[in-house]
Amino acid sequence: MGHPGQCGEGDGALLTPLLCVLLPQFDPGNTGYISTCKFRSLLESQSSKLDPHKREVLLALADSHADGQICYQDFVNLMSNKRSNSFRQAILQGNRRLCSKALLEEKGLNFSQRLIRHVAYETLPREIDRKWYYDSYTCCPPPWFMITVTLLEARTRVAFFLYNGVSLDQFVLQVTHPRYLKNSLVYHPQLRAQAWRYLTYIFMHAGIEHLGLNVVLQLLVGVPLEMVHGATRIALVYVAGVVAGSLAVSVADMTAPVVGSSGGVYALVSAHLANIVMNWSGMKCQFKLLRMAVALICMSMEFGRAVWLRFHPSAYPPCPHPSFVAHLGGVAVGITLGVVILRNYEQRLQDQSLWWIFGAMYTVFVLFAVFWNIFAYSLLDLKLPPPP
Repeated sequence: MGHPGQCGEGDGALLTPLLCVLLPQFDPGNTGYISTCKFRSLLESQSSKLDPHKREVLLALADSHADGQICYQDFVNLMSNKRSNSFRQAILQGNRRLCSKALLEEKGLNFSQRLIRHVAYETLPREIDRKWYYDSYTCCPPPWFMITVTLLEARTRVAFFLYNGVSLDQFVLQVTHPRYLKNSLVYHPQLRAQAWRYLTYIFMHAGIEHLGLNVVLQLLVGVPLEMVHGATRIALVYVAGVVAGSLAVSVADMTAPVVGSSGGVYALVSAHLANIVMNWSGMKCQFKLLRMAVALICMSMEFGRAVWLRFHPSAYPPCPHPSFVAHLGGVAVGITLGVVILRNYEQRLQDQSLWWIFGAMYTVFVLFAVFWNIFAYSLLDLKLPPPP
């Protein structure tokens, strides 16, 4: 990783003389990392030019890296206000309040404290961020978004199940059943002009097992992520995955309907797994390899079921079974936009260049899919299933 280059005027007057010495002298190989010993010697030599508070913060930064190296970008972010004030406070309070001990070494914690510590180690790769999260988390507000979405999905599916069971004396309806497709939530290619269906299809599922697996993944992965990153970021990843899923179906599997929340679920899970892989050495959660394997197995089984169902002969032709392409749309969002959104704890999105790149790519895809839905269906003269 190379140096980010010249710093702007907003970086502060104290940063420029330090960088002039730091760049050529302490990182001649342009690796992006600086030895903590050399960093300390630099601080000693420049102590008269530094504000005492900033010097204390920089010393705390050196103390927080037990591996003997400081990431150059962390130094620049700290000095140039690219991280929020809570990041600055984390360097001071995170080490001072816990006496620089690893969070796992803390004894005598109650159940809620152990849960918060577990969530920190499951989602954050840096000890300094884990300590700050553990110190500052108050469960206010609680992870309301994922819980609310999950309850709405379960309630809608159960209510529809009971309603059809009583009215039709048939408690199990295949997805291609005309009565199943007649509700106003399912995405259907003949009703693609009704824009809300690109989002509301998540409240209908292909079966109890489909709903159950999505609910489990949402609660086990989505709730801890929301506890750390907040409802806004998690909602952004989830909704982006949901919309990308239905739009991907409308482009790549144009004759099929869509049900289920797999687009949003797969966006969250794939973003989380990608972050674990990218920060493998820093992730200290127990059994991380086993947890990844279980998540991948569950996702593979659910995706395999969706592929099999899509190509299985329909009991009510000519309407086909739901598409599996929504899963792939969710994964694509997760490993691009989702990774950027969840990558850095407490870092503002507007300061991340990759956020703008992947956000622009997502916007271009959405616009392309909208125009595709307007013009491509008539130009290709497809034989669509009859409207429900």
